[in-house]
Amino acid sequence: MERLTKVQQELYSYLVKYINESQHAPSIRQMMEAMNLKSPAPIQSRLERLRNKGYIDWIDGQARTIRILQQPNQQNLPILGAIAAGGLVEPFNDLQETLNLNYLSQSSNHYALVVVGDSMIQDLIAEGDYVIMRSPSPQEIIKNGEIVAARVKGEGTTLKHFYQEQDLIILKASNPKYPPLQVNPDDVEIQGILVGVWRQI
Repeated sequence: MERLTKVQQELYSYLVKYINESQHAPSIRQMMEAMNLKSPAPIQSRLERLRNKGYIDWIDGQARTIRILQQPNQQNLPILGAIAAGGLVEPFNDLQETLNLNYLSQSSNHYALVVVGDSMIQDLIAEGDYVIMRSPSPQEIIKNGEIVAARVKGEGTTLKHFYQEQDLIILKASNPKYPPLQVNPDDVEIQGILVGVWRQI
């Protein structure tokens, strides 16, 4: 199938999520609000492009009849680098390759990291596994116990359980040979929340 532009992918991802959850198509006004647009013209243009590329279809003359057609066979998540499950490694920043995961690729805020080390082994996350991460929203509150990709200022990025206790962020491994990291909240950036693990056999 023909590739989508960024704005086409944003609308398509919204349609897939909305229709899967609501079992019916959104209105043009809902699509305008979701895409932060004040005119229906760009929505109608993107819908036509999605239809022409074979991603969606609808019944002409009838409202809210959009349906999702067969999704593309080749869907890829970006692999942004390695994540330490032991010590700390340099922060990830460069796209190296892609990981084919059809069922997650509809969301633009997911990415994959390769695990280095064994600090999360008791969570069945081993070296060489791919961890699928979701970028948190700016206002999202990270729950205690969640597995996160945390960037420690001046140190690097690591995969650990997140805990906030009083004025400290504690990053805990699931391997007892690794002591917890205690850091100031201002020195930690949560770059991702674990949603899955992919192991190639």
